[in-house]
Amino acid sequence: MSDTSPQSVLCPPGAVIPRDADCALLLDIDGTLLDLAATPREVVVPPGLPETLEKLMARMSGALALVSGRSLADIDWLFGAARFPAVGGHGAEMRLAIGEEAVAVAAPPMDADLKRRFARIAALDSDIIVEDKGYSLALHFRLAPHAEQAIYDAVAAIRADLPNAPVEVLPGKAVCEIKPAGLTKATGTRELMAHAPFAGRRPVFIGDDVTDESVFAIMADFDGLAFSVGRAAKGVAGYFASPDEVRAWLSRLLVDEALRESVD
Repeated sequence: MSDTSPQSVLCPPGAVIPRDADCALLLDIDGTLLDLAATPREVVVPPGLPETLEKLMARMSGALALVSGRSLADIDWLFGAARFPAVGGHGAEMRLAIGEEAVAVAAPPMDADLKRRFARIAALDSDIIVEDKGYSLALHFRLAPHAEQAIYDAVAAIRADLPNAPVEVLPGKAVCEIKPAGLTKATGTRELMAHAPFAGRRPVFIGDDVTDESVFAIMADFDGLAFSVGRAAKGVAGYFASPDEVRAWLSRLLVDEALRESVD
């Protein structure tokens, strides 16, 4: 998707969203809630953010979820003792409520032999980081940006050799991810929105990456809103300059009723 002109959308520190009883708040993690880092394990959850999310979740009667390419296990590791409903693995797994077990939505973990073959691409450069997400495999090259083309060429060669392998390539910010075909954050979000406490609410989704654009595209189907981070992406109601601005806005939601739609 191409970006829209920055002048065509609202920069939304004061963005207005549906009232708590009508709203489902859906949040990407890396690059949206949290600042990006050199490696996935180096990202930092700022003090106070889990408490802010927990309070917002309570106000929305549980209708707050994290929507991420990370596995649910990795999301839980990242946020420590705090637990949230979540869509993980780009739609491969889901948890509808705190205390519930994660459920696989549609796909088994990627074939181990296929995963190993893609993982060997990391031999191209010692700074390429392999992240095994269970349902997918990510090759991070933030520390080896010069290797980007070689990585994608190697992935394409494997796919050409195995044309019937049920996988697809998902480009991201300094990452090449290989995941099950047909699963996206949008498919996971649609499934999430079919279940309580999300069903019947108007979703508000915030994301930053190419991987989030599939969710931006379906928000209109639910009479929802989408906001991007760092850029004015196509199809969004507005954009935040940075994750820090997103976090500040979430904190304001707890105290500023002017950020909610008025009741007619």
